[in-house]
Amino acid sequence: MIPAFYDILLRNLPDGALRVARIVRGVAWTAAVLENGRTGVAMHTLGESRPRLFETLEGLPASDAARAVLSWNFEEASEGMAVLNACYNTEERIEALGARYTDSALAGVELSGKTLGFVGHLIHHGGITEALAARAKEYFILEREPRPGDYPDSACEYLLPGCDVAVITGSACINKTMPRLLELCRNAEVVLTGPTVPLCPELLALGIRRLNGCVITQPEAMLAAIVVERRSVNAFCRHFTLGR
Repeated sequence: MIPAFYDILLRNLPDGALRVARIVRGVAWTAAVLENGRTGVAMHTLGESRPRLFETLEGLPASDAARAVLSWNFEEASEGMAVLNACYNTEERIEALGARYTDSALAGVELSGKTLGFVGHLIHHGGITEALAARAKEYFILEREPRPGDYPDSACEYLLPGCDVAVITGSACINKTMPRLLELCRNAEVVLTGPTVPLCPELLALGIRRLNGCVITQPEAMLAAIVVERRSVNAFCRHFTLGR
């Protein structure tokens, strides 16, 4: 049985007949380019202990290649997520959906007096700043590779149910933790954020307040950059928000 989160993504995929022209595996990001040039990106997530579902995604219709997001080979799942984002996160769709440009995933979210949880180390200059997070009564960070002060991600079972607001990295789509994280956050206002997030409005029916993802605006420059260094893709995209 496919969890609802992934079923929604695969059932509502636009332009699924388009073929995947290229898969680019970078240092920190994986990109997929469709035959019409539309490009999607996802966090490059390590883990190849399981065999691939597909020998390659290149040449497959996007609707087939997108199913790689279900793979337990996380590097293949990264490719599948990038294909999904190449279909969902396009300027044409964003305009039609009425998504709004944003420079912060928490813009307009009331934090005063609330407990705020981050799944992923999402506090950084130019996005969600430490000063913004400090408006909450308290906040904590759950991280798979914790830095000083962070909680290990296994603490999610204990801490997330007590959150009023939860901000979840889109990379949780790839490692398959997203369905459980949403269950743990069912009493919270949930924001999914990061370049890996698919701007699929049907996901909001799962109790998600907003999706904060990106549209790649400089694909060739981004593709050239991600293969040579570990860096942010923010310079090559614009961030948009769907939801409240």
